[in-house]
Amino acid sequence: MKTLATRAFSCVAALRLTALYAIALIVVSVTLTALGPHAREVAVSRMSTNLHNLAHGRLTTLVGSAFVEGGAVYAWLPGLVCLLALGELIWRSRGLLIAFAAGHIGATLLVAVWLITAVKSGWVPVSVTRASDVGISYGAVSVLGALTASLPTRWRTIWVGWWLGTALVVAWAAAFDFTAIGHILSLLLGVAVSWRLPALARWSRAHMVLLTNGAVLGYFMVAGWSVVAPLGGLAGVLLAVLVSRNLSSRNESAPALPQSMPYTNLSPASP
Repeated sequence: MKTLATRAFSCVAALRLTALYAIALIVVSVTLTALGPHAREVAVSRMSTNLHNLAHGRLTTLVGSAFVEGGAVYAWLPGLVCLLALGELIWRSRGLLIAFAAGHIGATLLVAVWLITAVKSGWVPVSVTRASDVGISYGAVSVLGALTASLPTRWRTIWVGWWLGTALVVAWAAAFDFTAIGHILSLLLGVAVSWRLPALARWSRAHMVLLTNGAVLGYFMVAGWSVVAPLGGLAGVLLAVLVSRNLSSRNESAPALPQSMPYTNLSPASP
């Protein structure tokens, strides 16, 4: 009994950031549900990282928006816990925070820059500046991207190709809605961050279970029930494999550089 308790404590300690975040999401969701629909609407409005709030200096929304959802969290929380737990097991709490923040904050700011340009150019209506923009999807997608460097080398290209192809097709089908653009940026930021984080040396069965559940969550966040999304993912995989093989064949066919000659003293010998 003592051994079991010790293992449970060690597991919670290793996943403390994931546990604390999950508890915070549940507390916020339960509180807003108890307060009623109006309270949720107010919270979503005040915590949205839209241009209106950012232009008024409400930078706290960059953090607060990660704790507020438009609906109940129970349906997707198990998948999120699996994804974050996997990240925290590989990178520890600090690395998980970096991977999540890269997408949640980094992609949000990049999307804001895009929207400013789009609004000024008349590509999108001014009403988009007050659109609701809360939730955990940018951060979660970034964590998916950040897993790239921990995957076996032969799977990295397929992994990135699948997610990028899926996200691009969904964005195209949604007329490049800002949320879809945010998912693409989050993925790319996560992939970039992955090379700065510790990599997993060996995948266990537990790691694979966490990855599978986390990937299912990520897919529905990016694609929802889109019919064309899987086609985009498969096209992305095919293109990524072709590009990878082309680059490999070029490297193999490139002439080897001549080895440097050993240093020889060519000065005449002293008499």
